[in-house]
Amino acid sequence: MLIKGQNGALATARVVVSFHSAAAADLSALLVTAAGKVRSDADFVFFNQPTAPGVELRTGTPAVLVVSLDEVPAEIAQLRAVLTLADADATFGQFGAPVVAVGDDAGNVLYEYRIEGLGTESVVIALELYRRDADWKVRAVGQGYAGGFADLVTDHGVSVDDEAPPPVFEIRTVPDESRLSLKKRERLDMRKRVVAEVLHTRDVLGVRARVILVIDKTSSISKQYRNKVLHRVVDRMIPIATQLDDDGSLEAYLYARDYAKLPDISVADSDRWADTYLHLTGKHEGIDYDRLGMRNDELPIMGSVMNTFYPGDGPALVLFFTDGGFAQKREIAELMRKASRLPAFWQFVGLGKANYGVLRNLDEMDGRAVDNAGFFTAEDIDRMDDAELYQRLLGEFADWLHAARAAGIVAS
Repeated sequence: MLIKGQNGALATARVVVSFHSAAAADLSALLVTAAGKVRSDADFVFFNQPTAPGVELRTGTPAVLVVSLDEVPAEIAQLRAVLTLADADATFGQFGAPVVAVGDDAGNVLYEYRIEGLGTESVVIALELYRRDADWKVRAVGQGYAGGFADLVTDHGVSVDDEAPPPVFEIRTVPDESRLSLKKRERLDMRKRVVAEVLHTRDVLGVRARVILVIDKTSSISKQYRNKVLHRVVDRMIPIATQLDDDGSLEAYLYARDYAKLPDISVADSDRWADTYLHLTGKHEGIDYDRLGMRNDELPIMGSVMNTFYPGDGPALVLFFTDGGFAQKREIAELMRKASRLPAFWQFVGLGKANYGVLRNLDEMDGRAVDNAGFFTAEDIDRMDDAELYQRLLGEFADWLHAARAAGIVAS
């Protein structure tokens, strides 16, 4: 039995998604890209459009989704299974919790998820099937949409009708933004909207969380320093801080064999900050960069950041950019197990092709209270658009937050 936010591996190429509900409900599916949107209305599977590549909705009491994972187009990152109450005036809170299941082609149940905690919602994203490199996994989502079916599908890019208004949600502004030039403020506003859309879709908009940025400073990443890739990474992390952090700033570290805690990065000062602190060697603002070394050792920096989290704290998001290493698999795995009981999610990002060691197996790491870490590679992060980048940076953070709340790690 899965709990909200928990995931599991799928070892079979063909799965069947079914459900049980005390109330009459319809089953549908959204096939979305890494940006969380359908490519077109053809990626929406429901009773009037029962098929899409690799997916078939079979009618019955209740209906089931049959998914041939090998036939799902490569551009599709996730399949989201949706339950909608047949009575538009009813809510899930009036009935017992629905149960959704994933089984194999032979009828064996692989996973079940009882969707607890629903109230005024009439529509819920029950679970999602998603890609993890070459494999597929299932994640318990349980995200309700009190606004109804139209809100859900339009949030995912499906055209309902030409008069449907865009989803309304808060886009947070911090005072420091007033110091930006008009051009920079326009770019920040566009990125803030994308971040807010991801948080809204994942049902965590309005959450306040520390945002911590950790950046690799080793010889193998020197080209990306020279080409100012890391400058642009910092610039793209700022919108996340504006929507999550209390004062809109990023806590920052550089690391190699040792590490340095750097001044926080504010919205208006990010360019100057990057020019001042993003170096590989020399002395800058009293920091001896040569002392930090040019080879990587993740344990000191990870341990130091972890020591800033305490049970009972609000949530934190660690954005950890690296170009490889992580050779101390056993020690890092043990550290992540301990960290799973603390209110922080670790999102690791691999910059370029490299050996990322234990990071590639985070989803399979056992012994953790909740899944507290994610990893993806960005061979050329400059070519990754904002929608995809922010979805990948924040999607698993949102799933962790739901699971951490359910486990009592983060207060509800």
